[in-house]
Amino acid sequence: MQAELVLDARNGTGESPVWHAAQQALYWVDIPARTLNRWHASEGHAQWTANEMIACIAPRADVPGEWIAGMESGLFSLKPQADGTLAASPLAPVAHTAPAMRFNDGRCDRQGRFWAGTMLLDMAAGAHIGRLYSYGKGSDNAAARLDDLIVPNGLAFSPDGRTMYLSDSHPSVQAVWAFDYDTDTGTPTNRRLFIDMKPLPGRPDGAAMDTDGCYWICGNDAGLVHRFTPDGRLDRSLEVPVKKPAMCAFGGPDLDTLFVTSIRPGGIDLSDQPLAGGVFALRPGAGIAGMSEPAFGT
Repeated sequence: MQAELVLDARNGTGESPVWHAAQQALYWVDIPARTLNRWHASEGHAQWTANEMIACIAPRADVPGEWIAGMESGLFSLKPQADGTLAASPLAPVAHTAPAMRFNDGRCDRQGRFWAGTMLLDMAAGAHIGRLYSYGKGSDNAAARLDDLIVPNGLAFSPDGRTMYLSDSHPSVQAVWAFDYDTDTGTPTNRRLFIDMKPLPGRPDGAAMDTDGCYWICGNDAGLVHRFTPDGRLDRSLEVPVKKPAMCAFGGPDLDTLFVTSIRPGGIDLSDQPLAGGVFALRPGAGIAGMSEPAFGT
């Protein structure tokens, strides 16, 4: 279970890893660098740069080769260009609740709707002004579904799609909630505490789901990735050689590799974590495999 370095990416904030099965490649973003990244075992690393920060992505089934993305000013469709740029087409602008906000964590539900949360750029302010939005194919706008969030994170959906998970990473919250999820209407109800992370090592960050319905979430600040059973019991914790793992995703030919992106903090001594900002691979255990990531507009 020792972590393997996939790429010494030195990402400021490596987020939203997505395994692209058709390409057998891993995609992710570096938020402050405004880049979409791709890694392939034989082709190496490629990246494309956007005009705004990119926080979360999902492949588009309705427009092959493009990605839906939560950025700063709203939701966009991104198309990688040969010159290393990203062509961005607006899908839905968002009227943020305050200046200096951006999207953060996001992904598609099992039916192909895109969900993403917003946060204040100054996370330390602890402002409860973040919202969780959903956006469906053919919509003109993104619908605000939840508010009173500081740093929405850890979004995931159970294998049958009927449970939605959401966390708040802020040190004052550190909670993961579960919701009943209506797959026909895309409506979450019956919000309840799934995990109180305050007594556990690491703040809750990005998450992934395995075929057993277990919820994997990065323990930011603790260098761990935790696996929780569907009843909220901590099953195991895997180590990565950096303090701030940001998000995990299952990938590989059999979806039995857990890829982990991370954060490289600025202005501090990194001698004890020189690989901060890297992308890592973990073997989560015999018989454990992940869920295929749904594409938008399926």
